[in-house]
Amino acid sequence: MRKRSLYLILLLCLEMVAGAKERVYSADIVVYGNSSSAVVAAVQVARMGKKALLVASDACLGGLTASGLGATDINEYRAVGGISREFYRRVYQYYQNPGVWTVMGRETYFDAIRKRVFTGRNTDAQMQWVFEPHVAQSVFREMLLEAGVQVIYGKLDRAKGVIKKGGRIGTIVLTDGTRCNGGMFIDASYEGDLMAGAGVSYIVGREANTVYGESVNGILPNDHVKKSRVKIDPYRIEGDTSSGVLPYVEVGQPGKAGEGDKRLQAYCFRFTLTDVAANRKEIIRPEDYRPEWYEYIIRLLQGNPDWTLKNILTITPMPNGKSDVNHADFVGANYGWPEGSYEEREEMKALHRSFTLGLIWCLSHDERVPVNIRKEMSRWGLAKDEYRDNGNFPYQVYVREARRMIGEYVMTEHEVTGVREAPEAVGLATYWFDSHIVSRFVDEKGALRDEGGFWKKQTVYPVAYGSIIPRRKECENLLVPVCLSASHAAYGSIRMEPVYMVLGQSAAIAGVLALERKEAVQELPYALLADSLKQQGQILKWETK
Repeated sequence: MRKRSLYLILLLCLEMVAGAKERVYSADIVVYGNSSSAVVAAVQVARMGKKALLVASDACLGGLTASGLGATDINEYRAVGGISREFYRRVYQYYQNPGVWTVMGRETYFDAIRKRVFTGRNTDAQMQWVFEPHVAQSVFREMLLEAGVQVIYGKLDRAKGVIKKGGRIGTIVLTDGTRCNGGMFIDASYEGDLMAGAGVSYIVGREANTVYGESVNGILPNDHVKKSRVKIDPYRIEGDTSSGVLPYVEVGQPGKAGEGDKRLQAYCFRFTLTDVAANRKEIIRPEDYRPEWYEYIIRLLQGNPDWTLKNILTITPMPNGKSDVNHADFVGANYGWPEGSYEEREEMKALHRSFTLGLIWCLSHDERVPVNIRKEMSRWGLAKDEYRDNGNFPYQVYVREARRMIGEYVMTEHEVTGVREAPEAVGLATYWFDSHIVSRFVDEKGALRDEGGFWKKQTVYPVAYGSIIPRRKECENLLVPVCLSASHAAYGSIRMEPVYMVLGQSAAIAGVLALERKEAVQELPYALLADSLKQQGQILKWETK
């Protein structure tokens, strides 16, 4: 597998070098983005006999799935079809080889972590949901090469890089002047830059509950920070209101409950740690360490002496002594990301990296942190065999939500809960309503409070074709499977990597059919699309068992 992976990487690198000499590319369908959805969309286009061009912002092909999110968020694996299912089956097949298990055997691993890997060994489905980042990277690259997808690297010129004529995109131009011509375009980026450049309507932030008649969409004041049983002092110097509030804390409630705003749920890095000594890289104190960033966490721990590390971070065991770490959320530090310049995003990315590494160091070294937590955190370090060319740190920030298109159909809380069924299904979504904290504020009693987080159960439900296509008057040859048309509340459920992959494949199939019929994507007969989706293994209707 290692030799095969190196070979695949070499081929892609050679392609990139060759492509750098050529400034104009043409394809039947141009896919923009480096997400798992983008990879799957490009593969599907090529498998249908059309020329696919994947324009990726960097070499981390597969986005979050290949950059730390190794513990897949999914509630019902039977709802995952098509190439998404194929991806997880390829991962399963990789781990069938006893030789890839270097720390403990497969059976021992699954016995040890049965509770956190969803369906255990997944023997019946032959799909594995928890995996190492480099394995996901290799699988995605392998699929691209097998399909013959041309991959180039670059970023859209967001000022004047989308060239339209008569309601259709004809060319996109990258920041280095490279031109990419296509008959259809798929924006599978996490930010929706191509969609925005094409003049498609979108929203950033939260709609008011009144817009779609929802209950959890707008400003949502919650209980005390992380359900703390004690009041958390919000001031830099405890008890001193003149010292100012802690970083990224607002004074006063951020608005009336249910109102809309432009704030975003928190981002983080899904980073990879290991406690295997031979593979462990010690985390040193960052040069730009800022202790004030972690003051609220220290106060939380001091006020809740029975807490353990799992009250702060979610650490999910991966194969070979590694873990996927979640919930190192940097609340309030990402509001400018969706519409920020590339330079501004890089600054925010660096800020999140510093916050993450500093948090690990704080939890393992700050003497105010309880001894049991310091001891537990200290045994972990970065994995030397992951992200080798990036300081063993993930490439991709977890962009949980950025722009959301306002398309032909808007998915809302009502579709997610089953009150109303979305028409013309192009895939199923399975996850619960899930929004991470949006803001922190000082309430009228002087306590630090969280705002915007929610976690609510729901059932498996279909995602509408109309939610991945713009309104016809805005663009006729664009599909948007990641920054799709959904309210903030609904997006909190849809925004999962397996669903992104499902929708990316469906978008590609629709794009090919519309191209062949010389139709706008809004004109494509759904009966024709549905037949093709089913032929390609997509699941459009949930059959309860």
